[in-house]
Amino acid sequence: MSDANHFQPLAVVIVAGSMAAVKAPMVLRRLREAGFATRALATRAALAFVTELSLATAADAPVLTDESWFAPSPEAQHLALARCDLVVVAAGSADLMARHVSGRADDLASATLLSTRAPVLWAPAMNPSMWEHPATQHNLRTLLEWGHEFIGPVFGALGSSGEGEGFGRMAEPEQIAARAGALLREQATAEDGLQDLHGLHVVVSAGPTREYLDPVRFISNPSSGKMGFAVAARARARGARVTLVSGPVNLEVPPGVQFVPVESALEMRDAMLAASESADMVVMTAAVADYRAARPAGEKQAKGSEALTVELTPNPDILAELGSNKGERVLVGFAMETHAGVERAAHKARRKNADFILLNYPTREGTGFGGDDNEVTLVRASGESEVWPRLRKTEVAERLLSEALTLHKYTRSV
Repeated sequence: MSDANHFQPLAVVIVAGSMAAVKAPMVLRRLREAGFATRALATRAALAFVTELSLATAADAPVLTDESWFAPSPEAQHLALARCDLVVVAAGSADLMARHVSGRADDLASATLLSTRAPVLWAPAMNPSMWEHPATQHNLRTLLEWGHEFIGPVFGALGSSGEGEGFGRMAEPEQIAARAGALLREQATAEDGLQDLHGLHVVVSAGPTREYLDPVRFISNPSSGKMGFAVAARARARGARVTLVSGPVNLEVPPGVQFVPVESALEMRDAMLAASESADMVVMTAAVADYRAARPAGEKQAKGSEALTVELTPNPDILAELGSNKGERVLVGFAMETHAGVERAAHKARRKNADFILLNYPTREGTGFGGDDNEVTLVRASGESEVWPRLRKTEVAERLLSEALTLHKYTRSV
């Protein structure tokens, strides 16, 4: 909707039926502070949680509803709204996601979503059981494949009394507004042809896994997740759609990245296999535990004076499973070795059908777990290797992605 006489990008904010709809006025205010003109579109269910007056005041414009849909106008209201610069769905409900995926257009919100070609940013909010349901996850994957963007849901206190905390809370209004502005900038850059990963889906694993021996004790490792988060952030900055699957870490999720939290190796396996079905590139940086307890105890085990023997069983080899059904996607793995590193990494690449392995060295000062730098050697299945200098992990991520993009272009051209 931007033209010579329209200096403000227009964001249409669709407010759906969620308890988080009470935050929609703040989202509208933050978008206006970020330089957007705004219009609020509320579903019938949304108006059970937030008033038209509060939305209209925050948007500085009348609220659009099903009652206003067919008001006298030279053009159908949903078609006029569809010419906006950005659609923000806040709060996004499971119902509206399902309705849009099914192609419904029997109310103003669904008709606008079906008509627009503008970027769509969802800020979902719902009970964790609804978010994690296979139907919602199916709809999420479909919308991501269509090019829609998601921010959240995030972990935090839930709206329903007695529900406690979980992944289902809507992202904060400031985060939504910041992501909206970044999305428009990325869109403009992509149209200028400057984002070389635009249109590609990159899946990244990060962090450690935890393998519980009993409800309070587990086997893990000191992986910080910094390398994987750097890859995810740089891939998103270069225009890719990014899915980040991570074990427990203390890092902020990069804006615009679809985040899938996991804990155990089995959870990471399932999440990576599901996310990778539509991937063009898969980067396995996670430090996945090699073993888990064969029979974890259901209750905390009391400390005794005798030696304790724990039977361990191997965890699945996620990289090998991804390699066995690789197709045309580029597959990158990481390896840590203390000796015979290049030979072992080359063997690993051949055995697991990876395009290349980045070999790093845990005993080198400043480049091990938790550091901001890394020193790696790129190793191909042929045994060919390329030593990279010590770099910031963000720079390693850039070089990794450029190498993967070269391979992707070559694979698609032959």
